Amino acid sequence: MAPTTPKFNNPPPTCKYCILSFPSPAILLITLNRPKSLNCINMDGHAELEAMYAWLDAEPSLRVGILTGNGRAFCAGADLKEWDSQNAAGKPRAMPHSGFGALSRRTGRKPVIAAVNGICFGGGCEMIINCDMVVASRKATFALPEVKRGVIALAGALPRLIRTVGRPRAMEMALTGRTLPAEEAREWGLVNKVVGDGDGEVVAAAVEMATLVAENSPDAVIVSREGIKLGWEAIGADEATRLLMESWYPRLLQGENIKEGVRAFVEKRKPNWKESKL
Repeated sequence: MAPTTPKFNNPPPTCKYCILSFPSPAILLITLNRPKSLNCINMDGHAELEAMYAWLDAEPSLRVGILTGNGRAFCAGADLKEWDSQNAAGKPRAMPHSGFGALSRRTGRKPVIAAVNGICFGGGCEMIINCDMVVASRKATFALPEVKRGVIALAGALPRLIRTVGRPRAMEMALTGRTLPAEEAREWGLVNKVVGDGDGEVVAAAVEMATLVAENSPDAVIVSREGIKLGWEAIGADEATRLLMESWYPRLLQGENIKEGVRAFVEKRKPNWKESKL
């Protein structure tokens, strides 16, 4: 699919460390662009990505985000050279509330899909653990090697990892720091789908998945995602359902999309979704 140049209510934030493109008017593709540094994210990069995801959530025409990397890495984690310099200078490291790459603790409104093209270590792995879906190239590798550097994965991955892969496997990843190939990561439940390693193949697969999401009611996608998040964050099913019904479902009922979905089904046509106002 050829990239498009959509019109937006507000222009996208300025980018220095990533590239923005739009495979379709509803899909934002963010490509980390520090290939010589294996797409390690520095402090300015965290702030840049935080602004990017805030814009994704606020822009009505966008429905799904995709994150990938340029070169042989998706993201190899923190910029350790910068970290070392800051340590030497006694400077604090102020990461966004949304975590590493503004994604490892992101809540947000709209789904983000990771298209993992290669090395996915440390903070990079913490980001994909909190992504809504993950597509990986067969050459992709995953690891939490922090223990090998005397630090820990403190950006939100550890409590979420145990819910995704279970305690024994979470312990194995966090305590050994060993590297998982893509197929093993899929077997463990970290990855939805593994594709070939041809040029652009993993991004194309992520765009295909994002297109399936973008074709649906944006209101229903936002509220369904919220319901799954409530359960995943260790809230009981009854409490999560109550919160969803009290906080989100009334907003869904006020929109036009819930009526349009039913009407289109009855009339046997494709729905004409309106931009979400949730």
